[in-house]
Amino acid sequence: MQSKLPFSTSDEVLEGQVLVFDKPLTWTSFDVVNKVRYTFKNVFGLRKVKVGHAGTLDPLATGVLILCIGRKTKTIESLQAKEKTYTGTIRLGVTTPSFDAETEVDSWGEKDVILKLEDDAIQDAASTLTGSLDQMPPQFSAKKVNGVVAYKAARKGKTVNLRPKAVEVFSFDIGERENLELDGHPVVDVKFEIRCSKGTYIRALARDLGKALEVGGTLTELRRTKSGNFSVENAYDLQEFISSVKSLA
Repeated sequence: MQSKLPFSTSDEVLEGQVLVFDKPLTWTSFDVVNKVRYTFKNVFGLRKVKVGHAGTLDPLATGVLILCIGRKTKTIESLQAKEKTYTGTIRLGVTTPSFDAETEVDSWGEKDVILKLEDDAIQDAASTLTGSLDQMPPQFSAKKVNGVVAYKAARKGKTVNLRPKAVEVFSFDIGERENLELDGHPVVDVKFEIRCSKGTYIRALARDLGKALEVGGTLTELRRTKSGNFSVENAYDLQEFISSVKSLA
């Protein structure tokens, strides 16, 4: 984890900073932006300071979240465009409407098919989801259609007419597996590492992997370990960062 602050004065903050955080679980990306902005304004007595993030992470995801401060907000677009790396867990044999743990299970896979899933078959299916893809975003996403945010409609039981988006998955590697029983149903948890382009929905890849194996799939854990040249090993812990900034007052 990163600990040393690259600034000590308000002028250095406003001149521009690129800061990398390990986003906490359940926090939205904008929660982190607002917390950092509020801290800067209060510690340095600033009326206004620009803070933006370079790539959204879902509340149930952790890991690399890049924040651009002051004049460095001009670099957000170029930073967003960089390749991303994710690790996590996909649960095979079950589906949820949001393709992750935000919503309850809505279907179970066929027991006999799940029990016969082989490691090679899972990796082969993952490999078919690499390269250039036209990926259908989840209904539980921040996509807007005619001014309507998809996830807000989905939470009311409605759908919007989403269109596939061109993305690229450079690699989709399956790791360890664990055979489990959930509410009397067999499921298989598999670890993964994915390298992909900007805008790729990992939840959608979990959905598509489950479809390819004909058992269903949902995402149960997600961590962004790298974005461009920034890695989670060199990220700030948010609370430790806030404490360090407050110590400058």
